[in-house]
Amino acid sequence: MAHSERPAAVEVHHPIPITVHPPNAAPLAPAQPGPASAVQSIVLPNGQVVTGYPLTPAPAPAPAAARPAVSRTAVNIALGGIGFGAVCGGLVLLTSFIAALTAFITQLITLAAVTFGGWIAAQIFGTTSHRSGGTTINIRKAVIKRSHFHG
Repeated sequence: MAHSERPAAVEVHHPIPITVHPPNAAPLAPAQPGPASAVQSIVLPNGQVVTGYPLTPAPAPAPAAARPAVSRTAVNIALGGIGFGAVCGGLVLLTSFIAALTAFITQLITLAAVTFGGWIAAQIFGTTSHRSGGTTINIRKAVIKRSHFHG
């Protein structure tokens, strides 16, 4: 090795550790809202200044349409079944009511026919000898001779 060749100077950099929450650090003043500059500088509690570009937050993904746990079709079928069951129960009651009403009306008509028919039969075939307002005619045996009536 010749004397003319000298080794190059080496620079050594030692990183300074940054503590996130130093125990005796003063609280940071809140930043005033305003337009963000292209380059931002932050003063750390130990006095060191860090300069850099602001990080823009990644856009949030569009929320997926919230799907219900049960499909609408299943809910509609279930509600239709409940409504159909309610209607069928009501129709059974309505049919029973109509049948009972028909039987009642039939009994009333039969009772009226028997009662009114019995009254009419008593009027026609009655054995009472005295009838008010009627005319009594006695028919005697008549003899008819030579086309003459002798009474």
